[in-house]
Amino acid sequence: MAVGTLYEAYPHQPGAVVIKAVAAITGQELDFPAQYKHFETNKTPEFVAKFPHGKVPAFEGKDGFKLFEGIAIARYLAAKSGHKTLLGATVEEAALVDQWISFTATELGTNLGNVRAILAHRIPYNKVLETTLRDNGDRALATIDKHLLSHTYIASHRLTVADLLLASVLHGAFAFYIDASKRSKFPNLQRYYETVINQKGVKGLFAETQYVEKAQTYAPPAKEEKKKEEKPKAEKPKEPKAEKPKKAAEEDDDDEPSVPAEPKVKNPLDDLPKSAFNLEDWKRAYSNMDTRGAGGAIEWFYEKFDPQGFSVWRVDFKYNSELTQVFMSSNQIGGFFNRLEGSRKYLFGSMGVLGTTGDSIISGVLILRGSDYKPVVEVAPDWESYAYQELHVTGPNANAEEKKFFEAALAWDLEIDGKKWADGKNFK
Repeated sequence: MAVGTLYEAYPHQPGAVVIKAVAAITGQELDFPAQYKHFETNKTPEFVAKFPHGKVPAFEGKDGFKLFEGIAIARYLAAKSGHKTLLGATVEEAALVDQWISFTATELGTNLGNVRAILAHRIPYNKVLETTLRDNGDRALATIDKHLLSHTYIASHRLTVADLLLASVLHGAFAFYIDASKRSKFPNLQRYYETVINQKGVKGLFAETQYVEKAQTYAPPAKEEKKKEEKPKAEKPKEPKAEKPKKAAEEDDDDEPSVPAEPKVKNPLDDLPKSAFNLEDWKRAYSNMDTRGAGGAIEWFYEKFDPQGFSVWRVDFKYNSELTQVFMSSNQIGGFFNRLEGSRKYLFGSMGVLGTTGDSIISGVLILRGSDYKPVVEVAPDWESYAYQELHVTGPNANAEEKKFFEAALAWDLEIDGKKWADGKNFK
């Protein structure tokens, strides 16, 4: 008997493949509604009433329990089955499973997903952004490849949900990004991937793997050619007419009126007066020094900071009651930071998840160019999901409590209302 119904966009949808693999490995049957039509069924009031965002894969259990987001459903089915290894056999292995799920989703999946969106013209082209995304993706692949040099699986000695997610991301990446040259550079990826997809219960669920020889590169969208309008031939005049002025003749020969090139949009932050504080130097100092103590990054910050050119802000997520798993909240921070990519040259961030599963909050600090946070953070569509409060950490107006908060957020030992720092991310 099926444990529930799974709605999927198409048979080989990556998130759904992970769920179906877990179900197959644990011996759980799933129903697949034949009447479901993507972009139609999931937009109906009835569907949205059950799954608020209209996303698939989505799961509805026989007991009425409803869940969306692929990894959440896969973890639920694995836990419900009591399987001993899919979520990690020990507390330590479970933590490693969460670690690699989070890493795969944020460091690899998000970056390569955005590259693919740029190539498909779903995101306006920006050379700096594309280069950054590719660099971040390559760095993530290098980390995974190095780890796999001495590990058969990513999180433990046996197959876990983390492996299923990573394999699904690699499946898509092999088709457009991980070309022959990258497969040579990262030789453990293909070996690992083929090991995972050929496991019992997994084999046959993934679509046929396409190994691209040369990675796709950006090509501007083709411009639609406009048909030249045929002008009726004028009758031969009986008397010779005066020759048209040269300028008028040239204009008459133009197929289309000339359109001036759009000026490049300049960021108003570039017009701010120069500051003695160098944000890139601070990012290097923070990365290479101990955070606290003599000669540490915090001491460096106080020596160099220029409040005339930069400001410090506390950031708090507004909807903490919606947070569940710590790793999912950490993924949310990673997504927010990815969407701030357009402001990288003006911004540094240190944010974390405080608390435990089902009882957590997101908080942290931003150091940004100028005295107003909005011009820097509004590049992220979800910037209004966070509350911003300016912190006074230097100068005559320095506030001891605000300074303490700032330093703790940088050192990743921030604690709020008894909730301790559980996981964090930096925006550098």
